[in-house]
Amino acid sequence: MNYLKLLWNLYQLKNNTKKTVLEIQTLQETKLRKMLLYAYTHSKYYHRTFSQVGITEENINSVPLSSFPTIDKSMLLQNFDDLVTVSDLKQSELYQFDIENEIDRKPFKGKYHIVHSSGSTGTPGYFVYDEHAWNSMLLGIIRAALWNMSMPQILNFLMKGPRIVYIAATDGRYGGAMAVGDGIDGVHAKQLYLDIKTPLTEWIQQIQKFKPNMIIGYPSAIKILGELVEKGELQLNILRIISCGEPLGLTLRYYLKKIFQTEVINFYGASESLCLGVETDPIEGMLLFDDMNKIEVQDGNMYLTSLYNFAQPLIRYRITDSLTLQTSQKSSSYPFTRAVGLLGRNEDLLWFEDDNKNREFLHPLAVEGFCIEGLRDYQFLQIEKDAFEMIVEISETASKSKIYNEIVKQIKKILYEKKLTYVQFYVKFVDKILPDPSTGKKRLILKAKERIEAAG
Repeated sequence: MNYLKLLWNLYQLKNNTKKTVLEIQTLQETKLRKMLLYAYTHSKYYHRTFSQVGITEENINSVPLSSFPTIDKSMLLQNFDDLVTVSDLKQSELYQFDIENEIDRKPFKGKYHIVHSSGSTGTPGYFVYDEHAWNSMLLGIIRAALWNMSMPQILNFLMKGPRIVYIAATDGRYGGAMAVGDGIDGVHAKQLYLDIKTPLTEWIQQIQKFKPNMIIGYPSAIKILGELVEKGELQLNILRIISCGEPLGLTLRYYLKKIFQTEVINFYGASESLCLGVETDPIEGMLLFDDMNKIEVQDGNMYLTSLYNFAQPLIRYRITDSLTLQTSQKSSSYPFTRAVGLLGRNEDLLWFEDDNKNREFLHPLAVEGFCIEGLRDYQFLQIEKDAFEMIVEISETASKSKIYNEIVKQIKKILYEKKLTYVQFYVKFVDKILPDPSTGKKRLILKAKERIEAAG
């Protein structure tokens, strides 16, 4: 996107924050009905599923959203080719593109931005953004990153030359890494990527040389950076911190604010829609971008409808996050819906220590991307300061020995890259991995005292 056009579009998007609640609700409803009709007329899957519940082109503008069918990731994977609205997108081609091409931000077929999400299911899922959707999302991310800044303040900030370090998982088609990279390019800023698998000594060397004035990344990773600053191993002058990818607790927020002496912006996004909301004031809560998405919470389930992605419409798509919605209050500075509660997964880090008391961490997302045929689920249990166990659930027809060998190969590679070759690990096969009974969610990282017993 042209730089001047980007600034003009950003100015227009920022104007939505000055609208009234009614104006935002009207805008959201207009965009929603446009998306529903487009999906009905251009997607075989939605035309079929809408018709099955009596929704037609004649009544689609009057039927309440709650009457439309829901969808989840497994249904998306099963119906991918029929769900997308463009004929040159095939799931099998995306899979080949993903495994055969070097990981970068190059669009598929020169026009589709691919976000790879596999989680722990062992089955890759692809969320696709065409150029219009990608640019719309980037504007939303830039608006969030520069939240509470006027356009003159933004222009002044950009003229000074932002130097942005991004600390997260960067070695895959992760939505955050790709979107942040394109967004940074869009505002002509300088950037440094630090992968969570990179050893701490290299973090220090690269950051000292780069001298960033803005940090974006996982809060657990930014916390480690803060500890380095606190110990005097790094000296930084940071103007703004953008936390993303994990929930940001109050204690950590206050710690980061104290250490870096700057504002901390908590950004909320997901692969399905990379720009969902922003939080600057924990008391006010997370502000959801109602001008870009429609989010519902029913019976404890969260459903997302993207209002800007017409290539791969996601209508009432179930998200596994948990939150509570509250309408905008009169005292609020913004007309958006507020969300409170848990947003996303908040996993612990695996910390290891060698015989010389040297400590190093392994981030859960560094070991989350396993995609092995027959691997259904897994967890990590830290059993000692230099050892962990991988708990594995496989399909009934899978080859245990084949999966074991592939796991060992991938884990050894990760430990080598992280300079953790002294760490011992074990693979334990179980019949079923059970969720945490208190949350209903599976914990990826467990400590010995928190172990959730697996059936079998």
